Amino acid sequence: MSNIEFIKQKLGELQSIVNELENRFPGRRFTLDGHLFGSLGEEIAAELYNIELAPVGTKTYDGTKDGKEIQIKITQGSSVNINDVPNHLLVLFWSKQDGDVYEVYNGPCEWLQDCKKTNNRWYTRTLTSLYKENVKISDDKRLAANRDIKKWHPSMKNR
Repeated sequence: MSNIEFIKQKLGELQSIVNELENRFPGRRFTLDGHLFGSLGEEIAAELYNIELAPVGTKTYDGTKDGKEIQIKITQGSSVNINDVPNHLLVLFWSKQDGDVYEVYNGPCEWLQDCKKTNNRWYTRTLTSLYKENVKISDDKRLAANRDIKKWHPSMKNR
């Protein structure tokens, strides 16, 4: 079993636990986010794109490839928070429905500097806005994946 398949299996198990908790405690949400989910996303990205991960806590980026400093984000929601403007941004989406990972955004992000920060000093971008930026990027500016990865579309939502 590949590392990606192993992580996807474990995410499915974690989602089952979340579902049990939400059924047991109606009205409460138990989302998979934060460090656990982010670290799993970084490992998936490293495997899919041959990214060399940086030490935990490295400011602005999570890994490097071909001289690019890459910030990696994964979400199961509808937006991501970005703290600094990296050389390259890779945003992935994890689908609860099929347990697969989709590429939302893969490219440079100088345009982010022109975006307004939230009150907590983050750049918050919806997946739909990232999708719109992503379609403008030429293939030579993207990180090459070492296997096929499905592309996210605005019609995709987790329920």
